[in-house]
Amino acid sequence: MNPARVSAAQVRRSALVILCCHAVAAWFLLTPSGLVWGASETEARRTAQLLALLLDSGRVVIDRNQSLIDDPHRGAKGFTAEVFEQQLKTEFKVRSGVDLNDVSTAHLPHGALGLLLALVQASKDVVNDAQFVINQRGIGYKNFIPATFGSQAARRFSANSPVRLKQTALSPRNPKNEPDPYEEAVLRQFAAAPGSREPSSELADGGRTLRLLVPIYYETECMGCHGEPRGVEDISGYPREGRQVGELAGAISVTIPLDAEDR
Repeated sequence: MNPARVSAAQVRRSALVILCCHAVAAWFLLTPSGLVWGASETEARRTAQLLALLLDSGRVVIDRNQSLIDDPHRGAKGFTAEVFEQQLKTEFKVRSGVDLNDVSTAHLPHGALGLLLALVQASKDVVNDAQFVINQRGIGYKNFIPATFGSQAARRFSANSPVRLKQTALSPRNPKNEPDPYEEAVLRQFAAAPGSREPSSELADGGRTLRLLVPIYYETECMGCHGEPRGVEDISGYPREGRQVGELAGAISVTIPLDAEDR
C-alpha cells in the first residue's frame, strides 16, 4: 500500500474525529435542554466522577502555574488558554486514563464526551477571560487561584449544560459555594473520615437524578491562605482559618440527570 495514501487517510480520519468532537461540544452548549441523556445510574456516576476529576485537574494546573501567574516582573506570561488546555488534558489523562486528544480510544459512558468537552471549553474560556489580569506587570497576587478558577469554570459550564457542577465547603469564603442540605450532610461525613478519597453518591428526585460529591483536601500550597496563624489576614484579605495539610477543604459537587429530556 502507498505510504502517502495511508498517511492521507490517517489525516482525514484525525480531522473527522476533531470535527466531530467540536460538533458534539457545540451541540451540548447550544441545546442543553433538548439533550436526551438516557444514561444508566452506573454511567451517570462514572460521568460525574470524570467531570469532578476534570475540574480538579484544572485546579491543579492553575496551582502549578501560580508563581508564574503572580510574577510581578513579567508582563506576557505565555500562559494562554491553549497552553492551559494542553496541560489540562495531560493532567486529566494521567489521573483518569482518558485521552481527550484521541477520544476514539476512550471508553466513555454514554453522553460523557460532550459534557467533558464542554467543561474543557468552559475552563479555557475562564483562563482566556483572565488574560488581562494574568499578564499585568507590577502586580503580584492576582486573585486568580485554583478556587477562583474552579468556581468560575463550574458556573460557566453549569449555565450551558443539563449538569450542575459546583465547588462547596462547610465554611466557604464565597457565599455562592454554600452547601445545600444534602451537600452539608455529605461534607460532614467526609470530615468525620479524613483522608478518604472515595466519592459519595445517591439517587434523588425519585431516582431521576444522581448526586455525587468528591472530597478535596488542603495541600501544602494552601497553607499560605488557609493555615496559621488563625485569624490573621492572608494576601487576599481573608482571615486565615488555621487549617492543616490533609484536612477537608471541601468538595466538588455534581448533580447529573439520568434523563435530561424531563429537565
